[in-house]
Amino acid sequence: MELNIAEKGNQEQGEDNEAFESQVCEIFEYSLDLRLKDIIHINSKFVSGFVAMVIAACVLNFHQAVGLLVISLVTMFFLVWDWMMERYSDWVWEALAPIRVALTRNWFWIRWIIYMLLLVAVVCWLALDTAQRGTRQLVSFFGLLLFIFLMLLFSKHPFRVRHWCWRTLLCGTGLQFIFGLLILRTTSGLSALKWLGKQAEGIDCGFSAGDAYIGFLSSVISILYYVGFMPWLICKIGFIMQVTMGTSATESMAAAGNIFLGNTDSPLLIRPYIRELTVSEIHAVMTGGFASISGTILGAFISFGVEASHLLTASLMSAPASLAIAKMFWPEKEASIKIFHHDLKMDKGQNVLEAASQGASRAVGLVANIIVNLIAFLALLAFFDAVLSWLGGMLDCPQLSFSLICSYVFMPLSFMMGVSWEDSFIVAELIGIKTFLNEFVAYQKLSELIKRRKAGGPEYVNHVKQYISVHSETIATYALCGFSNFAALGMSIGGLSAMAPDRRSDISSCGRRALIAGSVSCFMTACIAGDSLDSVIQHECFCICSVTVYEPWNVTAGEGFSQSSLQGCCTLIPPKHFNCSWAL
Repeated sequence: MELNIAEKGNQEQGEDNEAFESQVCEIFEYSLDLRLKDIIHINSKFVSGFVAMVIAACVLNFHQAVGLLVISLVTMFFLVWDWMMERYSDWVWEALAPIRVALTRNWFWIRWIIYMLLLVAVVCWLALDTAQRGTRQLVSFFGLLLFIFLMLLFSKHPFRVRHWCWRTLLCGTGLQFIFGLLILRTTSGLSALKWLGKQAEGIDCGFSAGDAYIGFLSSVISILYYVGFMPWLICKIGFIMQVTMGTSATESMAAAGNIFLGNTDSPLLIRPYIRELTVSEIHAVMTGGFASISGTILGAFISFGVEASHLLTASLMSAPASLAIAKMFWPEKEASIKIFHHDLKMDKGQNVLEAASQGASRAVGLVANIIVNLIAFLALLAFFDAVLSWLGGMLDCPQLSFSLICSYVFMPLSFMMGVSWEDSFIVAELIGIKTFLNEFVAYQKLSELIKRRKAGGPEYVNHVKQYISVHSETIATYALCGFSNFAALGMSIGGLSAMAPDRRSDISSCGRRALIAGSVSCFMTACIAGDSLDSVIQHECFCICSVTVYEPWNVTAGEGFSQSSLQGCCTLIPPKHFNCSWAL
């Protein structure tokens, strides 16, 4: 009897617990529904207010609001696209299955048809466009072919460069050309590029020093990372390269991350998979880090006076080039692990304030690193020059210096990028400084050349060229835009080895080849920029004055040019024919 009463009591208690849990679940679900409704209500109000603001801005001043309108439309398109693919992706892939099967069955012939069409397009491009705009553009194009040939000639496994490697090369170079044409040769692309550059330079003008700008950019990138925009953008770019170039998800993701992150930060995107990468994939990851710069370093170069628009373009164009050259220079001969881009996850902070604080904290070390590097490497450069001058004096060559040696060693490379003969030695010197010292010293030297040109001083002093043309400056900006130097090589090997200690030997063996491939990727980007640049920027007003005008500004060839004489030249000659914006 007592057992029955106890069992009955336990049963009633269990029923009460179930009822209580049911009530708690109902309350929790109700609170979630209320919270979800509140979120939807707040988001709808925010979206409505933003749309109203865009419409009002377009009504008041459409020309000024074009940038905001384009960004809003592009964002809306991708949000709708993601929403549709999340719900209907299975249906879309099922509908495209017959097309995919047909392409796979006839891919051999389709591939060769595409190759022939590309060959015809290149020939037409050379005959109808490049050859009509001058010899410099032709030199840039053949320089691009030369770099590709050298990578194939000195490939790690030249006989393993199969058809899929050619697909990666053609698609990577094709993406470079598409970016170059859309950005540098179309009116809308140039306008968008100049708008982005002005925004970046405008922000830079708001700070009294470049280190404050670097801290600001670091915090902004961390916030974008937290809210999900940066991971979303990196995934989209990586997915495009994976689909078009046929590369793996890991190396595509790392290459896309290098556009915004540094060569030691981008491997963090694929950290769980580094141990499983093939040697060729490790080489591709390292090459991508050497071929581009990070978003925060971009602020330092802008503060030097380098044009922001070209830095942004160079970072974007070098990403597909790094994959194309890496797979050519070290072809794949192992089976890669199958990972999809949506399997790659990224960590982030707990809230916006923490993300901003983390970004600002990282900038402290970055600013200190930049300052110390500049001081140390400039001192080393002065020391090397002094030693070489002392040794050269014994051989009746006191002008011997590290810069002079670099100018002769790298001159053929700079000339093949499309730099004029008289400027090629100076650009070669910058490439040597960037490779053996670092990119900060090289861009600091380039900024001095830019300032001298803008000041309108003499082009030659004691038969020594004081600055280079705008065309050469632009090509140099693209060629220097990367972490391809020996200091970065040590950082890259150390960072990757810390993430995968058991792959240290493979990582070290890839280092030197990855450094060369990263440098060549930057040179290819410079070649495409040199081929795509409009010939208008090749003409400086003082060059025209030196051969056509002598009075009343007293301008003669090889002599000094004052700022007033340049302004007079640009006033005399129609500005639509020449680039007079820097002289006025």
